[in-house]
Amino acid sequence: MSRTRTRAAAAVVEDAPPERPDRKQAILLAAEKLFASHGYHAVSLRQIAEEAGVPLALVGYYYGQKHELFQAIFQHWSKTLEERLVGLNEAMAAPPRQRLQRLVVAFTTPVLKLRASPEGEYYAMLVARELYHSREETEQVLRAHFDPLAHAYIDALEQLLPGADRATAAWAYQFMLGTLLHHLSDNRVERLSRGQARAGDPAVAGLLQNYIVGGLRAAFVPRAAATKAD
Repeated sequence: MSRTRTRAAAAVVEDAPPERPDRKQAILLAAEKLFASHGYHAVSLRQIAEEAGVPLALVGYYYGQKHELFQAIFQHWSKTLEERLVGLNEAMAAPPRQRLQRLVVAFTTPVLKLRASPEGEYYAMLVARELYHSREETEQVLRAHFDPLAHAYIDALEQLLPGADRATAAWAYQFMLGTLLHHLSDNRVERLSRGQARAGDPAVAGLLQNYIVGGLRAAFVPRAAATKAD
């Protein structure tokens, strides 16, 4: 245990027993909400403690410093990454003509479900908002939690997209990811649709998935045809 956490533990030992999962969970949810709403650097541990309704020292007792709390959020939701990997394996075992569609569904569905759920909404927004700003704490999270997932999907895309090499498969993954992240964080669609569309609407999951699949097929089928012609 770090010195910071040791001092925090001593300060709160009488106020809070070591095992209080309700308080520990409240801190994690408060951090998700504030980081997603305001950004990592705009939020202090004191603000997180106030949002969670706990003493400030208790945040350090359970999670340590702010960057450790940030990483704990992604560790807590690691099951979502595991679900996407399971879905990928199932997609690659499907009949060949179904594989690309099922890959995209496996990649997007767990995150879309989180965005539409009260318990996962802020985590999904946090992923969309924070992870793609180049900073030390986000780079650590990407490498530890998200890069293994990305490599697995890029390997699969390299197999499924006609004429794709590692570089173009990586671009395809980034384009797929960018479309998903924009959908998670966008509110402008409500204004542009004159109120007929709702931001984050789970009902458009199929439209989003078909758009990604169509884009991937359109980008790579002509490439394969040109290669054959040459």
